[in-house]
Amino acid sequence: MFGADANWGRVLCAIGYSGERVDVNKVALSFSSSAGEVEVCRNGRGMPFSEELAKKVLSREEITIAVTLGDGGGAATAYGCDLSYDYVRINGDYRS
Repeated sequence: MFGADANWGRVLCAIGYSGERVDVNKVALSFSSSAGEVEVCRNGRGMPFSEELAKKVLSREEITIAVTLGDGGGAATAYGCDLSYDYVRINGDYRS
């Protein structure tokens, strides 16, 4: 992902913005790619992880963000894309 930063708090924040009730104390989160897997959150709390491994994992072209809510047996898959620095810069500077 852009910047190869394992900022798992942003993922939890996005879950919170969903509007659904979620027990954050049950949430687990990991990032994986062809470079390996790094678990960054368990039971809603950050875990010690290798920043070096996280950077390698997040520097790949395809990355999986696995979120476990711990509230049932349902599952879903979503696809997205990351954007280039120039796209982020241009839109970050844009004001309407």
